[in-house]
Order: sequence, then C-alpha cells, then structure tokens
Amino acid sequence: MNNVVTAPNRLWTKARLAAMVAPLIGAAFAIASRSAHAATTATLKQDDFVGISFWVISMALVAATAFFFLERDRVSPKWKTSLTVSGLVTLVAAVHYFYMREVWVTTGSTPTVFRYIDWLITVPLLMIEFYLILAAITKVQGGIFWRLIIGTLVMLIGGYLGEAGYLSVWPAFIIGMAGWAFILYEIFLGQASKISATDAPPAVRSAFNTMRLIVTFGWAIYPIGYFFGYLTGANPAESANALNIIYNAADVLNKIAFGLIIWSVAVSESEHATKQ
Repeated sequence: MNNVVTAPNRLWTKARLAAMVAPLIGAAFAIASRSAHAATTATLKQDDFVGISFWVISMALVAATAFFFLERDRVSPKWKTSLTVSGLVTLVAAVHYFYMREVWVTTGSTPTVFRYIDWLITVPLLMIEFYLILAAITKVQGGIFWRLIIGTLVMLIGGYLGEAGYLSVWPAFIIGMAGWAFILYEIFLGQASKISATDAPPAVRSAFNTMRLIVTFGWAIYPIGYFFGYLTGANPAESANALNIIYNAADVLNKIAFGLIIWSVAVSESEHATKQ
C-alpha cells in the first residue's frame, strides 16, 4: 500500500520540480537569445575557438543546472540544500557566460567585469558546499563558514584589482594567492578537515577529499591563466586567447564537476539511509 501512495507523490514532486526549473532554464535561453540578437553585426566565427568555448560551456552549465535541480527529488531533505546550491552555481555561471560570449564576439576583448561578477557570486557558494556537506552529518561551528568566505573574497578581490588595472599585476597576484592558500589551509589542516576526518562517514569523507583536490588542482588553473594573460609579456591578442580558454576550461571543472561530486555523495548517503 505504501508503494501505491508513494509513487504518485513522487511523480507529482518531479512534475512540480520540473515546473520550477523550466522558467529558470527558459530565462537563461531568453538571455542567450537577446544576446545573439544584440550581436547582429558580429556572429560567432567557425575559427573563433575562444568564442566557441564560451558557447559550449554555457550550454553545459544550463544542462547541469537542470540536472541538479531535478535530482533534488532523489536525495533526503538534509542534502537538498547542497544540490540547490550546486544548481544555483551553474545557473548563475550560465547566464554570465551568455553575456561574456557576447562581449567577446562583438568586441574581441576579455569580459573581465562579467567574469569577476560571476566568480564573486559562485565561488563563495562553492566554498559554502564544504560547510553544507559537513553540516549534513554533524554539528559544525560557524567559524568554518566565515573563514572560507573571507579567504574567497581576498582571493577574488586580489585577482580583480590586478586584471582591472587598479593594482600592479604582481602584487595583486600575490594577494590572490594568499587568499587561496588560506582556503587550502582550512580544508587540509583546519577545523573543516578535522571534522571530515573524525565525524564524516566514508562517502562524505571521500567527497570532501575529492572536493579539496579540485580546489587544489582545479583552482590552480586560474593563476596559470592569470600568468599567461598578464605576466608573460606575450602579444596582447595571444594572451587574451590563452587567458579566456584557460579560464573557461577551469570553470567547467570547478563548477560542474564540483557539483557532480556533491550529487554523488548526496545520492549515496540518501540511498544508504533508506536501506537502513
């Protein structure tokens, strides 16, 4: 009898989630359509690999957004917030990528402002994910949350000051790296790491370890892009190409793959709890 009652409820929940997600995806596509219409004097060329990377990644982000929101129905309530945040990260990034593609195609210049607005919203949300997956399995002090946020803001502000020309590129680079180092300390040696090691079940501990590897090696792509874009003394056009392709590739790993790790542990832990 329980199965008879539960199945329609599950279908209704999925239909309701689909109804919630559809307007968000529709809005993203509407923005893309308006951006394409606005760029009537410039279209995406077949040999513009930077522009193509903007477009492909924006589509991947839209698909990931739909996936994360719809998959909320598969997980237990304590994991729904984590999947919601993953969906918000990819949604915000997708909208910004549509605009960044327009800037690149119409002007040929690096969309620095749009990129940092995107990062200012999405990167703190990614850091919050560390807090959320730990909070789902044990009591976590708020200090972890604020330390991760502060480290993120220092990293982003330092990078923006250098890329926007408000500060010399080397001092700005050092400031950004200091913020990143602070984050790495917290997730490898700080309280967040200790909670993961002592209180987290194996699936959560594995996800935490994989997430911090992404923050270590995946985020290392950003300073590499910064270096090739501003510190090599290469031709400005070539530097812009390298900078944007590297940044775009990094965003795929650090936003979509990061969210998929959250999804994997959420589904695993939810199914484990159901069996018990």
